[in-house]
Parts: sequence; structure tokens; C-alpha cells
Amino acid sequence: MKNEKKATRQSYGEALLELGKENEKIVVLDADLSKATKTNIFAKEFPKRFFDIGIAEQDMLGTAAGLATCGKIPYVSTFAMFAAGRGYDQIRNSICYPNLNVKICATHAGITVGEDGATHQMLEDISLMRTIPNMKVISVSDDIETKWAVKEISKIEGPVYLRLSRLATNIIYEENQKFEIGKGIEIGNGTDGTVFATGVTVSQALKAKEELKKQGINIRVVDIHTIKPIDKELIIKSARETKKLVSIEDHNIIGGLGSAISEVLTENEPKKLIRLGIKDTFGKSGKAEELMEKFEITSKTIIKQFI
Repeated sequence: MKNEKKATRQSYGEALLELGKENEKIVVLDADLSKATKTNIFAKEFPKRFFDIGIAEQDMLGTAAGLATCGKIPYVSTFAMFAAGRGYDQIRNSICYPNLNVKICATHAGITVGEDGATHQMLEDISLMRTIPNMKVISVSDDIETKWAVKEISKIEGPVYLRLSRLATNIIYEENQKFEIGKGIEIGNGTDGTVFATGVTVSQALKAKEELKKQGINIRVVDIHTIKPIDKELIIKSARETKKLVSIEDHNIIGGLGSAISEVLTENEPKKLIRLGIKDTFGKSGKAEELMEKFEITSKTIIKQFI
């Protein structure tokens, strides 16, 4: 893991520009937040393929559905609260029901939105999105993984929810890292425990891994970037090979990563899973790092589970 940090929303904007150069079918829609979502990078280069719908997220999603029926590949961008929350009806009925090729790229997810507070801290989006038929759900952890995901989802037919963050996080992977939708990434082969993480919490899990190693405790970290379809084989393998299982996420512990892993374990390899995340409560206003400490989704909380 490198010391260099970058927010996945910035990586999204940069990757979108490169994708736009490669594929003329790519169109981008935003809801008056292009500076924050970084779609302004694409808009500057391709103004005729960029549509600012204004503060009308439901209309934006319906418009994207229409564009998809005409052979375009719409990338829809706004904050996670407005995409998954305000636009749920349109995502479910106008995009997923007809299985249209729309990519919903939601930035500013989780409590790490920070000072914007509880009204803008979307802690339920993974839960909402993964229960809709035809929807794929991806939650990326760093710059390299984000750029891969932005391009990769353009190659698959059907709706995708891509979860992005405001908080700058460590760059974890090398340029040559191999990724695959539906396949988690196993980092390390420790047998004392497995920490399943997604999004901004992957770097926290890796920090915990290094600290625990100093104390003779060897764990492995599994980056579950694809929450739906989830990597059942890797979850089962980890349950069989390691003594303790922990999940950590910047999301409500109900319905998110921990719940998805628990479903796999219950049916295939029953074993206790300690779920770290937001404990069924709303967020608060504050600096992102301080909120992560308050809601106990840092490396410190992971370390406590093993000592």
C-alpha cells in the first residue's frame, strides 16, 4: 500500500474521460453536481455528450433509461443519497425491470462524506441496490481499482451501481493488478483471521494487517469490490482456512457487505462473522477521519477483534 492518496470520485472523473475517448457511445448525465462528482472533466472534453439535468435526479435516471434504449451507454452521476435514495423508483422500474444498460455511478457514499452530515451520508445504498434484480453492485477501494471498474462496466450489458467516495484513500494496487467482476482480491495468506472489506475500509484493513503482524498475528485481507454478484468461493475458502472472520464497511451493518457475507456463510459454511460498520444509526457532521473513529470503522477497531 502506497502513501499516496486519492479520492475514488477523482479517479472516476479521470477514467470517464479516457473511456469517452475510446467509446463514442458513452454519454454522461449529472444532476447539477459535476464539479463534486468530477464529471466536469468529461464535460469539458465532450460537451455534446454531457447532459446536466439539474436538481432532478429522477428525471435524470429516466432520461438515462431512454438513452440506453437508443444504443447509448449512459453513466449517471450524483451523490449516493440522491442516486440510490431519491431515484430508487426509477432505478427499479425504469432501469432494472427492463434490464437497461445504465451505469449509476454514485459518489459521496457513506459517513466519510463528512461535514455534510446525516442527510447526505448514504448508509443504506448497498442494501437497496443489491436487492434489485438485474443490478450489479461494485464498491471500489482505490485509484487503480476505480479506473478498472469504470471501463470494465462499459463492456457488460445491464445496470450497474458503482459506489464511490469523497475521502481520499491510499493507493493500494499496482497498475498491473488483475481484477474481475464478481471475484474478490485476497491480500496475504494468514490463518489467524480474515478481514473482508470494501471501499474506503480496505486501506484500514491493510493497516490493521501490518500492525497485527508486528504482534505475531497473521491475517489476510479480502477486498470485496463486487458485492453483487459476490465471490462465494473466496468467502467459503476464507472461512475454512482462517480462525476468525471480520467484515468492515462504511455502511449500515444491516443489508451491506457483512449481511451479504453472512448469507453465504449460513448456506455454505456456518461460522461466526463479526460485522463492523455503522450500527443501524444515522451519521453526524464532522471530519471524515473523526467520524470513522466515532463509528468504529478504522484499523484500531479491527485490531481489537484479534487482541
